[in-house]
Amino acid sequence: MSVLFRSITQAPAAAPSASGRAPDAGGEPAGTSRRDAGAPLLFANQVEKTYPNGTVALERVKLAIKPGEFVSLLGPSGCGKSTLLKLFAGLEMPSAGHMRWWGNPSLPNGTNAATDSAGRTLAMVFQEATLMPWARVADNVRLPLDLARMPRADANERVQRALALVGLGRFAAVFPRELSGGMQMRVSIARALANNPDLLLMDEPFGALDEFTRNKLDADLRALWAERGLTVVFVTHSIYEAVYLSSRVVVMAARPGRVIADVAIEGPVVRDEAFRVSPAFMQYCAQLSALLAQANTGVDPNEH
Repeated sequence: MSVLFRSITQAPAAAPSASGRAPDAGGEPAGTSRRDAGAPLLFANQVEKTYPNGTVALERVKLAIKPGEFVSLLGPSGCGKSTLLKLFAGLEMPSAGHMRWWGNPSLPNGTNAATDSAGRTLAMVFQEATLMPWARVADNVRLPLDLARMPRADANERVQRALALVGLGRFAAVFPRELSGGMQMRVSIARALANNPDLLLMDEPFGALDEFTRNKLDADLRALWAERGLTVVFVTHSIYEAVYLSSRVVVMAARPGRVIADVAIEGPVVRDEAFRVSPAFMQYCAQLSALLAQANTGVDPNEH
């Protein structure tokens, strides 16, 4: 495993089957056993989102996210991927339909979706690092813990662990301007991980990075997911990134934003560069490319 992500606590891994999946795990990491695999963490039921100017961002979206999944939302610009992620985060509310968080009924406006009665939490990583330029790295990572009024000693310990997890333990005292773009994104991820979330929402966090850095971060994020049993919902424009990272790829089309396909990605839990050039990888990429091409010509695969 690369130095970029180091596990704070590592769950014992089950021996993979011949298909590369952990036994009875549906291709999900062994760490998911600590959660209820039966109830979705997130559920959107016929959700729609219309903005005041009349723009229909989402139409009749039905999607469930189960514990331990790595689900990528793939589609062109304007298909509602980021809008759907904001609904999952509780940052916006749907115009129609119902949302469920943690298996609970829909929450009223103003209710915090970021945690539930059992203490499960979600965290979000945005397209940009969104760091405070005047604050040192450690202070940026500690921000959500300070807002939660966590005792400073406990918060500092969490910060140190999160920075070590993303390979930035030596950079706690520097300012964001002293870091590369990739390192700034790692700080943003560390800030999200400091809350020890059950659910991680990521809105195209590596889109502005060069291909080499992006591939490296993808590989290390996948390793982190496999080791810690996280549930991840990841927004991307990249077919290749979606196939590499995901256990499922949800394909969306634009005008209006809607789900047109939900593709399970079979493959080893631990993925390396060999997977990127494997026949199975290429097949999945071709399948998703064809689905997106159909959507761009106005053909909805669900109508055939």
